[in-house]
Amino acid sequence: MLRLIGKRLLAAVPSVIGVLIVTFLLTRALPGDPAAFFAGPAATQQAIDEVRKSLGLDKTLPEQFVVYLKDLSTGNLGNSIATGQPVLTEIRTRLPASLELTLYGLLVSVLIAVPLGILAATRPGSLVDHACRVITTAGVSLPAFFTGLLLVYLLYYRLGWAPAPLGRLDIFFSAPTTVTGLYTIDALIEGNLETFRAACAQLLLPVIALAIFTMAPLARMTRAAMLEVLNSDFIRTARASGLPKGKIIYGYAFRNAMLPVITTLGMVFSFLLGANVLVEKVFSWPGIGTFAIEALIASDYAPIQGFVLTMALLYVALNLAIDVLYIVIDPRVGFDA
Repeated sequence: MLRLIGKRLLAAVPSVIGVLIVTFLLTRALPGDPAAFFAGPAATQQAIDEVRKSLGLDKTLPEQFVVYLKDLSTGNLGNSIATGQPVLTEIRTRLPASLELTLYGLLVSVLIAVPLGILAATRPGSLVDHACRVITTAGVSLPAFFTGLLLVYLLYYRLGWAPAPLGRLDIFFSAPTTVTGLYTIDALIEGNLETFRAACAQLLLPVIALAIFTMAPLARMTRAAMLEVLNSDFIRTARASGLPKGKIIYGYAFRNAMLPVITTLGMVFSFLLGANVLVEKVFSWPGIGTFAIEALIASDYAPIQGFVLTMALLYVALNLAIDVLYIVIDPRVGFDA
């Protein structure tokens, strides 16, 4: 197991290096001048040049990249021009908000999509099967940010059932004591049920928007994998042996169908991290997605580079977790690796 983890981590190093190089070059190709933005609209050209020199933007690209790598080796991701705070501090503060939204969206998606895919596979041609196809088609067709705007319009503006989409907590509540950074978990640890309910209420609409977006690939893959396994010889043998239907479906068929479902789950998690960027903006969610968009508008290099690097490291950790899950589900995978 440790050998496999080491191999996967070594294989991820070139990818991370490639991400660093591409991100560095693309940020420098962005339109706009960070020095002019930082100096202000009334600044003279001399003031802008002085700001550019203080930010190190007067150096050549190779020199800037070397400085960036030196800072990165010491854990310094630079400072945000817009906020004046270290990028690492901003990411550390905002990442729990994005993870809370992503994890709950993924949890709701799994709890609905996997049982729906299993039911559709065990009842082909039924109403459940047709409903699964309609839901997956709608989920693929609707972008997450559009679904979010639609939910805000219907459930908040028209019906008044949901709270205002203005961040993680209503203005009448204060944040719980930080333990994990996830408001729902921290509120439970603190024993503050009012704050817990308020945090859940704010999560409702963005989580539904993300869940609808990710239900489609999960339900489709679960259905396809289950259909393939249910038509295999060992399932027919199990049925002929008189084994209970529940044991055949969940004990044999679903366990053998889990590997492609886990693979899709990893892809879906990656999609969620990307979809978060726009969903956070729609719901004024103070996560790293909102931070990245604001930095992009301001041509703020350091936060964009820090955001992309964080996403790359999250993807590496996610792929590593999936490899470990493969071995837990089917130990033969470890030998093949």
